[in-house]
Order: sequence, then C-alpha cells, then structure tokens
Amino acid sequence: MRIAIAEDSALLREGISGLLTAEGHTVTHAVGDADELLRAVTADPPDLVILDVRMPPDFVDEGIHAALRIRREWPDIAVIVLSQYVERRHASELLDGRGGVGYLLKDRVSDIGGFLDAIERVHDGGTAFDPEVIRQLIAAKSDPDTTFTALTERERAVLELIAQGHSNASIAGQLYVSQSGVEKHINTIFTKLDIAPDTTYNRRVLAVLAYLRDR
Repeated sequence: MRIAIAEDSALLREGISGLLTAEGHTVTHAVGDADELLRAVTADPPDLVILDVRMPPDFVDEGIHAALRIRREWPDIAVIVLSQYVERRHASELLDGRGGVGYLLKDRVSDIGGFLDAIERVHDGGTAFDPEVIRQLIAAKSDPDTTFTALTERERAVLELIAQGHSNASIAGQLYVSQSGVEKHINTIFTKLDIAPDTTYNRRVLAVLAYLRDR
C-alpha cells in the first residue's frame, strides 16, 4: 500500500519508513511535522497515514488535529496515530463510527509483527487500538448507571478485543472459546447496545465507540 509518515523524530521516522519499504509498501512521504503532512496528502493522497500526536511547532496536539482533518476531508485514507503516552481525549476523538483507524503507543512499534498486522487491519477498514489505550479509556468511564451494566464480564472482554482490532478467530483463541461462541457474544453485544444492521457504518466500530466515548 502507499503510506505517508509524519514523525518529528528522524530516527523513528526513518526506521518506520525502512521497515515499510522492506515489507513491499511504498512510502509516499516521510515528513517531520503536521503541516508538511497535510500538504503531502493534498498533493498526493496515500492509502494510509501514520503520524505522531505531538509534533512541531508546539508539541501539543498538532498530529491529532491533522489526523481528524484527514478523517474528515479524506475519508478513504486510513489513519494510525502514534503516541508516547495514552491521551484519552485524543483516542476517543478518533472513534467516529468508522473503521480504518488506529491508536498505538510508540513502544509497540518494536513489536514488528504486531505493528505490521495493525497496519493491515486498519487499511482493511478495521481498528487497532493499543490494549493500554483501551484499558485506560474503560477505567475512565465515570457513570456506572449506563446500558453497559447489562454486558457480562465475558462480553466486555470480547468488546475490548474488538477495539484492539482482533478478528473473531483471534478473540476465540485468546478467550479459549469457539468462534461460534464469539459470534454469539458479538451479536448479543449488538442487541444490548441497540446497534442495528447498517450498510453505512461498521457495527463493530459503533459498539466500541458507544462503549468508550461516554466517560
């Protein structure tokens, strides 16, 4: 696939670029700030963008604003955000009912296989949220009197793994249940969260969005 990278650390930027090139992908641009990235995307839209949350000039949230703009103006471009720390507000802002989005901690990039797998999942319209991001988002939920009290412990576990981007087969392997059992759990989750079949939005992403956004 064609991938653009925005990361102010030259070492990490070149490392990711070299890894992706070695895997057969085309790195269309490898830049050091959000403005350069937006100019690159405007001139030559890639299939996927990988960008840091904090970049020049202020190192606050330039990357996340660029990611949200790309999600809004170029909905066909998949986006993976990299961050040094879990920033809950930023993570939840990326969940807008559509797939093709990921939020990974930079420490995870060293897991090359997992990183490459996340890229493929996000490119294919799925999600790839770091397990620590999911844990902190769930821990931050402040209102226990919600629809989610109806979810069983197992259903919550399934939903967490969905948020991380795992397939039904992967979820079944991690929870030691059958794939048909996972499918039943997922259908029950959809029912309890009142998520009806829809051709426009990804039901799995909608379930994750509903679970994590109200904190």
